Amino acid sequence: MAEQVSISGPKLITVKDVKANPKVKKLIDGANEVMKAMGYTEHGHRHVGVVSSITRYILENLGTAPRDVELGMIAGYLHDIGNVINRINHPMHGAAISFTILNEMGMDCLEIAPILGAIGNHEETGGMAISTMSAALIIADKSDVHFSRVQNPIVETYDIHDRVNAAVQKSRVEMDNDARTIQLTLEIDTTLATVMEYFEIFLNRMIMCRQSAELFGYEFKLSVNGTLLE
Repeated sequence: MAEQVSISGPKLITVKDVKANPKVKKLIDGANEVMKAMGYTEHGHRHVGVVSSITRYILENLGTAPRDVELGMIAGYLHDIGNVINRINHPMHGAAISFTILNEMGMDCLEIAPILGAIGNHEETGGMAISTMSAALIIADKSDVHFSRVQNPIVETYDIHDRVNAAVQKSRVEMDNDARTIQLTLEIDTTLATVMEYFEIFLNRMIMCRQSAELFGYEFKLSVNGTLLE
């Protein structure tokens, strides 16, 4: 009797599948250890989880197809995995690592492609919004400023990134579909860092957010301690 050959097509991989992947877990842990050793704020499971969730929120509010929302969430969860090698060129490294993982998991390359583009273009140094998914990921990533990201236990040795993140008590992204605006609202403890210090390190990131919002026809706004900065 002839042997039966099982033929299966590409799998519909979900963000839940990606989160459960042991390699993903270990590589994100490793990426955050590299960032901690280099003196950076948290880039581990908390950060990528927040970015994935905000990416979903933006895409859903834009009326994106559910499968494309899922792909955006996957891009958000994997976007910083390249930090396991080095901070320099981490979007490129992250895209390459993500391809290997998603391909091993059986995802269709047609679905992998936009994920790689979003991951590879999420940094202001050399990246840009190249798609709705990419734009949503950029805004989600740059909006995650919060005291819980500080990894340095010694307050006296805080650098400006530590001080600014430590100062941000609340951070949220809100969309107004009628006004076609997307707003980042921050509550900053100005005894820990000034608003000017925030702009010293985040100005280029906010410009990237504005350009990203414009890609899908929205205006990006920033509110700090109840004051709308335009």
